[in-house]
Amino acid sequence: MKAGDVISVYSDIKGKCKKGAKEFDGTKVFLGNGISELSRKDIFNGIPDLKGIGIRMTEPIYLSPSFDNVLPSYLFLQNLPSAVVAHVLNPQPGEKILDLCAAPGGKTTHIAALMQDQGEVIALDKVLNKVEKLKQNASLLGLHSIRAFCFDATKALKLGVIDGTEGTPPFLPESFDRILLDAPCSGMGQRPNMACTWTLKEVTSYQPLQRKLLNVAVRLLKPGGVLVYSTCTVTLAENEEQVAWALTTFPCLQLQPQEPQIGGEGMMGAGLAPEQLKLLQRFDPSVVPLQDMDTDCLSDAKKEDMIWLANKDCIGFFIAKFIKYKSTEEKVSWK
Repeated sequence: MKAGDVISVYSDIKGKCKKGAKEFDGTKVFLGNGISELSRKDIFNGIPDLKGIGIRMTEPIYLSPSFDNVLPSYLFLQNLPSAVVAHVLNPQPGEKILDLCAAPGGKTTHIAALMQDQGEVIALDKVLNKVEKLKQNASLLGLHSIRAFCFDATKALKLGVIDGTEGTPPFLPESFDRILLDAPCSGMGQRPNMACTWTLKEVTSYQPLQRKLLNVAVRLLKPGGVLVYSTCTVTLAENEEQVAWALTTFPCLQLQPQEPQIGGEGMMGAGLAPEQLKLLQRFDPSVVPLQDMDTDCLSDAKKEDMIWLANKDCIGFFIAKFIKYKSTEEKVSWK
């Protein structure tokens, strides 16, 4: 292979193809054709430090254009449910908002923009380079209301008087008007993910962490405040079961209608009532029959049907909206 050659690109699903192999009969998926920017020798001699474009795709099977670096000081690319989350939170100018697990900052910057950059948006993440990236994104978009901290969100509640920490984490109970908990999760709604290496232990490990974070979020929220809980996964344990647990553990919480309501209702199986399931949003890409669809027929489809299809054909996602209608600071117990 020389620079300028036409190349067919495949994804090695199981990660079995060995470096330098000239033939491979394992499980693979065709991604399209392109033109090599480098020779085979240059690519392998440059590993692992080589960066940049190896194959410039000319005939990709996925026709969506790339928006990387398109008007970067004006646009931040998000999938549909992630954009819906900030609207569901409905932040208002002048409020104090907490984004508990914020990196890389798409939802954080969206919140600040919806507030017209008036008020205060506190963003936490425990990974330093992710926090730095968040700060870069906020600066690039010209948003000044965001204050980002490298901090473990499970420890964001100030349990006693600590001198010299005013305005920085940890925070006093009932300090925030609205809180977004876009929780760490198994990520099983994300796609495409052709090389899945999850174990059952990994998938089931997130529920206890999410409950720790929910406890912190409820304690930090003012009475009358709004808490939005979201994940990019599709498991019952990380979504509807967490809602049922939160409603039982924190009687001060009530589910609220969401606006906009684009996703489907919640899934049965966690003990929630039908009227409660209708207050949830679950985005499920499996409801879209794209696999066997004749795409030529879409040219004659109604506008409403196309909008429905576009709204459903997205990553798997879950959103719940709560209001805290009384203080939690008298008695709090959770398991």
